[in-house]
Amino acid sequence: MKLAEAPRFSIVIPTYNRPAQLAICLEACAGLDYPHDRVEVIVVDDGGNSPLDEIVSRFHRVLTLKLLRQENAGPAAARNRGAAEASGEFLAFTDDDCSPAPNWLRALADQCLASPGCAVGGQTRNVLTHNLYSTASQLLISYLFSYYNAVPGAATFFPSSNLAFPLARFREVGGFDTTYPRAAGEDRELCDRWLHYGHRMVYAAEAVVYHAHDLGFLSYWFQHFHYGQGALCFHQVRARRGHRRIKVEPPMFYLNMLRYPFATAQGLKAPVLTLLLATAQVANATGFFWERTVRGDTTTS
Repeated sequence: MKLAEAPRFSIVIPTYNRPAQLAICLEACAGLDYPHDRVEVIVVDDGGNSPLDEIVSRFHRVLTLKLLRQENAGPAAARNRGAAEASGEFLAFTDDDCSPAPNWLRALADQCLASPGCAVGGQTRNVLTHNLYSTASQLLISYLFSYYNAVPGAATFFPSSNLAFPLARFREVGGFDTTYPRAAGEDRELCDRWLHYGHRMVYAAEAVVYHAHDLGFLSYWFQHFHYGQGALCFHQVRARRGHRRIKVEPPMFYLNMLRYPFATAQGLKAPVLTLLLATAQVANATGFFWERTVRGDTTTS
């Protein structure tokens, strides 16, 4: 790709009460190896208590940067708000606790041009390798990533921390579903709907973002509890559009998940990480059935 022919991108970053992390994310965006006149960055403050004007103002000199504000409605709504204001040919989503690698946008652009009309996802890598909870959470994503995207040109799931779309087609399919207001499966639902409409998803291995999500036991538990709650909403949304029920994965899927820390050479940490992956599954199931009980749902039985 010649730089003069680089497509225009709108990078959308939802944020909520994480000003320090946002500053690091914007610093990484300022260092992207991509023509700055072909990029706009849209930060959407999702009703946070921390003023962001001073942080954002630091980067006006090097970035075309817009700060939007909304009442707290969750990251899905914040991403949709950013997309509604975008002017690029393509959208690139990342999170406020992520730092894109310098070649991130160039790698996404290459794949977007090579695969017209497709969604493109890249790698997310944990940088808090000393934190077992953060490591376990990223290991789970990596396992699901390898399972659902075994064929790079026919991928089925990418997290919203590293995901690009043609802007017009993103709007056509309706953007992120806002049924559940937490960060808990809205990317999974959008990927599923994208495929339902007959569009493809492809993998750009060179497009990397670095994730710094600091977790302790309780935050780790509730993260996966909320994923379980979001999974129920995913089932309900699928049912409303007449899609067949999601199949339960075979026992080997879960056995291989528990083996994954050993398969990825985690060394002495592997047994602890396996225990944490099992804990995540318990939290996920608890959240799912808790939400189902609260809502009185019967569509997923």
